[in-house]
Amino acid sequence: MKSIEEQLARYKSVHLNQKNIKTHFIGVPLIVFAVTLMLNTIVFEITMDELFSTQLTLHYTLAMAIFSVVAIYYIFLHRLLAAGMLAYIFTNLYIAQLFSGTPNLIYIAIALFVIGWVIQFIGHYYEKAKPAFVDDLSQFLIGPLFLMAEVYFMLGFESELKARVTSLAVEKRKALEKKMRDK
Repeated sequence: MKSIEEQLARYKSVHLNQKNIKTHFIGVPLIVFAVTLMLNTIVFEITMDELFSTQLTLHYTLAMAIFSVVAIYYIFLHRLLAAGMLAYIFTNLYIAQLFSGTPNLIYIAIALFVIGWVIQFIGHYYEKAKPAFVDDLSQFLIGPLFLMAEVYFMLGFESELKARVTSLAVEKRKALEKKMRDK
């Protein structure tokens, strides 16, 4: 597994332009929320008979299952950033649950998903670089974590991590630009 520095630097290397980063603070949450809404429509049920002399039925969604796995991945990468991500994930799941049963929810989710991606691509127009996931699909999971890291950095937390990530990202970007010029 790549380190947090490597993952964030890879993502940041194509997210150095401030306009692009700002668009991501809108686009990424829209996309994540849209996916959460969609995955939240798939519900599983587990019934345990006679546990504590009563029948217990647990309901969970595909969103809960997937985000649980993603949260574990974030914990392995960086515990402090994972704490922020857990708060974000729980909030996202809670709000999505409030919308369950809304008529035409899938269409609303699809609209949010498309709007989020349009905003993302506008940001990459300013960046003059393709999105990170084009070369590495794992970067889909890093996008939200990158934004959480940016929030931590803005608040003055994890300054050493910020310095390492930024330095490595600039190196990666220079190598990417050289590769593009040499084509």
